[in-house]
Amino acid sequence: MEKYKTLKKIGEGSFGSAFVVKHKISEKCFVMKEINMKKMSNKEQEEARKEVTCLAKLNHQNIVSYIEHSEVSSMLFIIMDYCEGGDLHNKIVAQKGVLFSQNQILDWFIQLCLAVKHIHDQKILHRDIKSQNIFLTKQGVIKLGDFGIAKLLNSTSELARTCIGTPYYLSPEIVENKPYNNKSDIWSMGCVLYELTTLKHAFEAESLKVLVMKIVRGSYPPINQRYSLDLKNLIAHIFKKDPSDRPTVKVILKKPLLQERLKMFVSVAV
Repeated sequence: MEKYKTLKKIGEGSFGSAFVVKHKISEKCFVMKEINMKKMSNKEQEEARKEVTCLAKLNHQNIVSYIEHSEVSSMLFIIMDYCEGGDLHNKIVAQKGVLFSQNQILDWFIQLCLAVKHIHDQKILHRDIKSQNIFLTKQGVIKLGDFGIAKLLNSTSELARTCIGTPYYLSPEIVENKPYNNKSDIWSMGCVLYELTTLKHAFEAESLKVLVMKIVRGSYPPINQRYSLDLKNLIAHIFKKDPSDRPTVKVILKKPLLQERLKMFVSVAV
């Protein structure tokens, strides 16, 4: 990785760090994830390599591009596209309480849907969809990032991940220790959609115990009346407690509310 010059550190976890780096010849900026495999068990190392193989296969306009990787003396280096527009979480904070227009929300959400459809079609689960993992290019294009690598940087155990920070995006089945499935990704997408609509988390509480109760009940404050009934109903459909009652991403994209604006992002039917 000598061809890259490190500019700044942007993240750190128990297994490694993330940096913004610049290619010495092209002068283009990228993100470099540096993962220390010495601290990992053999199984965890295999998982890390599998994640990289999986990332390399994902080629989509709304997914952060994998560029290359290398392994040098138990260190795994992954080079990925750098999104200069920051992430959706920062965009939400920057609003300072001023609500986004419905069209802006739908445009971002449609692009998130297209990214998730691409991975679900390949039988891949993201497992960590949240506003901090949804990035923007300088042109304002949405890119979904941090597939599993985010999990590697933090911890490999689901329980540890739940306890690091408040688990706003966890679905009822996860907090009840049931298996993760593609509908758990859908729930997390609903959390992002709600957050874009209200600038707040759908499920918030003073303690983890109360938060878990709220998630399991599926009780959240209503969205502002300025937004359409269709948007309100879409959020309610995604926040169904039973995963089998939640829509797939294909069903979401077929909803008239999204179909109107979908034409701007795809030339063929999804």
